[in-house]
Amino acid sequence: MTDIIGTGVSFPLGVDRSGGLALAHDEEDVHQAIAIILATAPGERPMRPEFGCGVHDYVFDVIDAATLGQMEAEVRRALLRWEPRIDVLDVDFDVDTSTDGALSITIEYRMRATNDVRNLVYPFYIVPADEE
Repeated sequence: MTDIIGTGVSFPLGVDRSGGLALAHDEEDVHQAIAIILATAPGERPMRPEFGCGVHDYVFDVIDAATLGQMEAEVRRALLRWEPRIDVLDVDFDVDTSTDGALSITIEYRMRATNDVRNLVYPFYIVPADEE
């Protein structure tokens, strides 16, 4: 299946038993690629400044329905552009009331090569805006 989906350098970087770079294969490679896209703000990569997801622009915003809608659009746009191996089926947000500043992004996606449906839950940490 590696021929279909691919192999990439594991994230975070590590070494394998032979001393070379650890690699991620198949679905794990896609999973890590999605996490990298979500974790990277546009402008962070000097040689590819447009890479990443604009969800970081909402870190200090009040989390309401309008903000969540904009964040969903950013996640969908970034994954559509930067991860061609998947089709995004759903993006959902869960504001964790037990932990201040935590927002879970749940992404349901289909692997194009295998038609396999998968989920990824990405923890996104936000700082609530002052409500004075």
